[in-house]
Amino acid sequence: MDRSTTPAGRASGVPRRTAIAGTGVLAVTGAALAACGDGGGGGGGGEAPAKGTVIGKASDVQVGGGTVFKDAETVVTQPAEGEFKAFSAICTHQGCLVDSVSDGLINCKCHGSQFTLDGRVAKGPARDPLPAREVTVTEAGDIVAG
Repeated sequence: MDRSTTPAGRASGVPRRTAIAGTGVLAVTGAALAACGDGGGGGGGGEAPAKGTVIGKASDVQVGGGTVFKDAETVVTQPAEGEFKAFSAICTHQGCLVDSVSDGLINCKCHGSQFTLDGRVAKGPARDPLPAREVTVTEAGDIVAG
């Protein structure tokens, strides 16, 4: 680094101590910004419940709506009578658990993302759809991971 002197005889440029401290601040700031940025999908979908696990009851999922089964990190929708779809309940924006299904939309309260009943993004900041999960409904009306 070229360290020319000022008229007072001091070296010009950034003092080493200031540069090192500034680097630390930049690293912390960069990490914080990365945690808030979308980066193409912050949520990894979470881990699906084991095959055969009972997630909930079909009677808890209204036609034209859905239910978030928080313990299973799964949201199940029923777009039409008898048609059940399941998705990871982990928002693809920043990995928050979606919290509700209302007015035909799956809602994430963390940053306002919304998804359609078939998991597509209806409103960002999320850019990626909710990952689909396999479920079946038994004759007893249980929703089972599968």
